[in-house]
Amino acid sequence: MHRDEFLALLSSEGFNEVVTVTREPNGALDVHAHPFEAKALILEGDVTIRIGEDARTYRAGDIFGLATNIEHSEQYGPQGVSYLVGRK
Repeated sequence: MHRDEFLALLSSEGFNEVVTVTREPNGALDVHAHPFEAKALILEGDVTIRIGEDARTYRAGDIFGLATNIEHSEQYGPQGVSYLVGRK
């Protein structure tokens, strides 16, 4: 999905706060949760999201979502990651 399509999707689904997040190569965030629902489009690089025992890697063009207060960890690939994320 392209950036403009994704922004239109976010708007139609009520995601009014939109930010771009960039993370460093080979970085990681330990288990944490957010007090908001998130939907993100990977712009560059990749990120692996782990929820419990389930891990999935997202690359440029992929979309992932996280419900409010879902505990997860994140690991960034060798090029880091940049993604556009809507929050509500």
